[in-house]
Amino acid sequence: MQGLEKLPDLLARHDWPAAERMLKRAAERKDAPAAVFYNLGKVMMEQGKWAPARKRLRQAVEVEPGHANAWFELGRATLEAGDLTEAADAFGRALMLVPEDGDARRNFGRVALRLGRVADAWEALLPLQGTDPEVDMLLYRAAAEGRQPEAESLRAELWDDPARRQHAIVASVRASKGRLPLRF
Repeated sequence: MQGLEKLPDLLARHDWPAAERMLKRAAERKDAPAAVFYNLGKVMMEQGKWAPARKRLRQAVEVEPGHANAWFELGRATLEAGDLTEAADAFGRALMLVPEDGDARRNFGRVALRLGRVADAWEALLPLQGTDPEVDMLLYRAAAEGRQPEAESLRAELWDDPARRQHAIVASVRASKGRLPLRF
């Protein structure tokens, strides 16, 4: 897009205010592509301007509903604002568009679990099982809170690995809703 030739240099130098001014001018055009709104949203996020970033990221997905990165970043910005429902929707859209996106899976699973949508969290996180302790902890919580038969074996796996035992304690406390089981 004409007028954005210097943008890569501004981004490389982390000159967020100058990049924001340049992108705002580009966003005023009626034919502004989703990439302009997406990049403007990202630049605003870098400056901690979460509310205006959400607005710009929403514009990006309005212009291009299949823009998975814009949906993901909208999820991040919305999560920062504390709107878990909208964040889950945004991460869910990103995940629908790019099912192999592990970050979208992880974030959707986290938010779904916080919303009490344990079945959604389980479904999103299951393909990531064994990739890191946080995912396994979240899977255990989803299984325990959803009363799934896998909960006991997932808990045992967490406890049996000394490197993940700390995560097992956290997961057990959270899954028990603050009531520790009498035996581990």
